[in-house]
Amino acid sequence: MVRRHELTDEQWQAIEPLLPPSGASGRPRVDDRRVINGMLFKAKPGVAWRDLPERYGPWKTVYNRFWRWSRNGTLTMLVSRVRVIAEAIDELDREVSVDSSIVRAHQHAAGARRRPAGHTGGPSPRRAHRTS
Repeated sequence: MVRRHELTDEQWQAIEPLLPPSGASGRPRVDDRRVINGMLFKAKPGVAWRDLPERYGPWKTVYNRFWRWSRNGTLTMLVSRVRVIAEAIDELDREVSVDSSIVRAHQHAAGARRRPAGHTGGPSPRRAHRTS
């Protein structure tokens, strides 16, 4: 079952040959697909590393692989190669997201009428009323 923010079988088949081979001897490397799915989960909803679901393995493993691959250029290379493949088969989704949150300005930045320079705050001086 493919969950949200996870690679489908077709996506994994396209990405798997692009990954670097395991360079360390000894203990076998944790499943790359599971770790990449953990990275994608972290990137989409923006959860903290420690809050990754257990199905992606230990959060520290996902974080260490992400950190190492981002430092040595593996992630940059992977994204650029996947982008070339997606453009070649016309599957690249060029969607732009614009934040529409509200930003409140301070009252002095709101374009209110300026008072004379001598006014220091407090109640405004009374104006003389005209009598007709």
